[in-house]
Amino acid sequence: MIAGRISYRNFRNIESADIEFSPGVNVLIGNNAEGKTNALEGIYLMASGKSFRTPRERDMVRFGEDYFEVSLTMQDAERQQELFFKAYSAETGKRRECRKNGVSLPRISELIGVFRAVLFCPEQLAIVKDGPAERRSFLDIAICQLRPVYLKSLQRFNKILTQRNALLKQLSEGFGETSLLEVYSEQLARESALIYKTRYEYVTRLDMSVKKFFCELADGGDENPHEVPELRYKNSLKTYERLGEMEAYEHYLKLLCENTSREIGAGITLYGSHKDDIEIYLDGREARQFASQGQQRSLALAMKLGEGEISMEYSGEYPVFLFDDVLSELDPRRQRFLLSQLGSRQVIMTTCTPPPVESDAKFIDVEGGLYWDK
Repeated sequence: MIAGRISYRNFRNIESADIEFSPGVNVLIGNNAEGKTNALEGIYLMASGKSFRTPRERDMVRFGEDYFEVSLTMQDAERQQELFFKAYSAETGKRRECRKNGVSLPRISELIGVFRAVLFCPEQLAIVKDGPAERRSFLDIAICQLRPVYLKSLQRFNKILTQRNALLKQLSEGFGETSLLEVYSEQLARESALIYKTRYEYVTRLDMSVKKFFCELADGGDENPHEVPELRYKNSLKTYERLGEMEAYEHYLKLLCENTSREIGAGITLYGSHKDDIEIYLDGREARQFASQGQQRSLALAMKLGEGEISMEYSGEYPVFLFDDVLSELDPRRQRFLLSQLGSRQVIMTTCTPPPVESDAKFIDVEGGLYWDK
């Protein structure tokens, strides 16, 4: 999968710009606040249907304008495709517009998975360092690009969870329909089982890729290449064993039905996919607490490279890799790895200064929302 040309109108600080990318490594170079990350944000928007910097589309509209537009020409294994995304400022009251090959998409979810991208930026050290919500988000974004059925199940789960939590709060305050709780429990257990099965399989495969990439990143670096990372899928069922979807459903339903008094007392749902996590270990010790900053960075980067590997295995082609301001945090050997040793993958990255290693990358200067080849 290759991003060929992307066009921006009124996007962040970009009044109007068109960027052509090479199929290999592309490096956007410029000072801070010139528009490097804005360019990546627009590319990522076409893959996920949302920004990695803000939950509000209006924040991406250029100051003083009513809308922004981003259009992408991409090449997948079968053909060239064109994607279009337009959103408006809050004052207009208009809804976003999404199109694929000129055809309007009624739901933004239909855009997800057409163009696939893997993003890594300094903030994503949170995958290793922070709480379970960061790792669940990592899983959901990665899997949703590959499996539309998972996205639909996740949407149903979140809707049911909201309804069930509202009912539990009512019951904790002395009113509400108790019989409805059984209906929500059955529905939540069913969606949790599907999500559990998909996440379990993904983490199992990701664990193998992380071991491989961590070793490659650590070899010759500050970390010990003989240190072995391990990823484990943690869930409400409190088991690391692989369960079938029906077996998982039965376990979830039992937990939800046998603990209603406790949940009514708490006023929230205590069991289900919203409690999942990835446990990350390095040589048997929890990486969140015991790994160094450099080890955590290598683990997070290995997880992102592993995400791309799984995407390739699933679809037969690599996604586009987006690296935002990552080179400054890496030593020259790791910089060389990202610039020259990722094989047939397309890479688009940002940096403030030219890297101190040789590369065949295409370099693009960025200044004030303008872009031109060096």
